[in-house]
Amino acid sequence: ERQQKLGQMLSRMQKMSEEFNVAVLLTNQVMADPGGGCAFMPSHPKPVGGHVLAHFSTTRVMLRKGRAEQRIAKIFDSPWLPESECVFEIF
Repeated sequence: ERQQKLGQMLSRMQKMSEEFNVAVLLTNQVMADPGGGCAFMPSHPKPVGGHVLAHFSTTRVMLRKGRAEQRIAKIFDSPWLPESECVFEIF
């Protein structure tokens, strides 16, 4: 039921973005998957939004903490851009 409601909301947002010619920015929470890794290799974070949100998105960007004040943005799953990373700082 939760995934169906999410799908309906995403469909409405897509129609509005096409009608008004605006971009839609979505955020998704991630959580650790304790059963996904072994004792020596930690598991990758798992998106909470599920497959509905992943398939709706055209381009996905993952943000993570780097050293000190640095942050890393990784572009993946984009039809126009190759997978790549960049480091940036917020002052």
